[in-house]
Amino acid sequence: MKNSVPQAASLLLEKLLVLVHIRPLPAGSGGETPPPAPSYYDTSCFKRGDLLEVPRTLFIHFGIYLGENRVAHLMPDILPAITGDRRQIQQVVTNKRLILGVIARTASVRVDTVEDFAYGGSILVNHMDRLFEDQVLGSEEAARRAEKLVGTTAYSLLWNNCEHFVTYCRYGAPVSFQTEKFCETVKMIIRDQRSVLASVLVGLASIVCLGVAPSTTLPTIFIPFFLWMAG
Repeated sequence: MKNSVPQAASLLLEKLLVLVHIRPLPAGSGGETPPPAPSYYDTSCFKRGDLLEVPRTLFIHFGIYLGENRVAHLMPDILPAITGDRRQIQQVVTNKRLILGVIARTASVRVDTVEDFAYGGSILVNHMDRLFEDQVLGSEEAARRAEKLVGTTAYSLLWNNCEHFVTYCRYGAPVSFQTEKFCETVKMIIRDQRSVLASVLVGLASIVCLGVAPSTTLPTIFIPFFLWMAG
């Protein structure tokens, strides 16, 4: 019973993260998404070792800027697990590859252009530094850490996602604030559901022990029950 909460959170996170990374497919694309046009972003303001954030619908995608329009970032991807062909692996990760990577818990730390990394989203630079204050490592150290981790890796939404990767590189500690926040939300929802269920059980117990409850108390008993069932 104790393991049900993290398991439920992990399953829900997997579904949500897939939605985050899936990009709208143009008509007639056959399931493949072309990369955005080059030179979409002005990279002159980026420095080697910068932490880049791209807000998505539900989550934020993270990467470490390596210089020369290159970003190292961790993405779910099934292809590195089934082939060693670097030319195929280096192609932009499609929706199918990403979904299968999430399911198989396989990913890769890959180096892409800023355009392929951000995919049309707005970019925040070193926005997380305010949360770590004096823990920020040197820019060159952050970039070198990212470069050393390039390649296939295990994937976990709770323990090893793109945020864990960048926080390790730039701050020396792999953490994921958005995952922690989401898990707390799931736990709160579960606790609320249990509270409603407890009120229903107490009401039913009073009926059994004291006889039929007065009509004025019936809504108090059954409204939480219906809310619980609807949830």
